[in-house]
Amino acid sequence: MTTAPITATVRVRYFAGARAAAGRDEETVQLSADATVQNLVDELVGRHGAALTKVLTACSFLLDGVAVRDTSIALPDGSGVDVLPPFAGG
Repeated sequence: MTTAPITATVRVRYFAGARAAAGRDEETVQLSADATVQNLVDELVGRHGAALTKVLTACSFLLDGVAVRDTSIALPDGSGVDVLPPFAGG
């Protein structure tokens, strides 16, 4: 079994509760060339554990500023993903 080369570099920015759960404002993640938003989520869960896992189940994602509804969308090299937990307010 061969693995795809690591060629997609994605900048992840965390906001509010996601930032607290990840313990950082942002990070750079390298994924395989055919990686999707779901692959990124899986990688983030592996890196940051239970606290971020719980937050990610309620989060929305922006891929280069556009809302992502389908996590099977591919991540282009050099893209940015914002992790946005639900915000309270009124």
